[in-house]
Amino acid sequence: FDSTEHDKESAYQLQNKMLLTKISFSTLSILFALIFIGGYVSSSGVGLSCPDWPLCPAGLVPMKEFIIEYFHRTVAATTGIMVFVTMFFTLRSKETSRSTKIASMIAGALVVGQITLGAFVIVEKLHAILVTMHLGMGLILFVMVLTVFLDVKEISKKISPNIRVTNPSE
Repeated sequence: FDSTEHDKESAYQLQNKMLLTKISFSTLSILFALIFIGGYVSSSGVGLSCPDWPLCPAGLVPMKEFIIEYFHRTVAATTGIMVFVTMFFTLRSKETSRSTKIASMIAGALVVGQITLGAFVIVEKLHAILVTMHLGMGLILFVMVLTVFLDVKEISKKISPNIRVTNPSE
């Protein structure tokens, strides 16, 4: 393992850390937006404007009267995918700690819980306890993704300052 190989490996690890930092921040950002959108949906009374789950009556293409709730569900689906992408890269990383990996797995489990609970919220016609549980679980999910992001950001700070980022295939 010569110096050039070591530099390439270090650069590759640096790029992976930077990618994980960007992915986890993107996930955190979209989750934050989703919580606000969910608050709007709940407080404005449009939560049952789309009474079916998972799709609105018109299917994949929303009708005008379903657009806000459809937007909420689309952002929720995107957020769920992002949480799983973050979990995948966190678990794959050699640098992330065990606690970070656990936080990412909890976040993944919470996404499944949120999807299930979201369905119950619609089926049960916005029962107040279910809506409150949905928000509470969303906040715990936010804390788990925030934990992953902060841990990954801290790992990225510990990168040696003399590592130059280049294409590892060079």
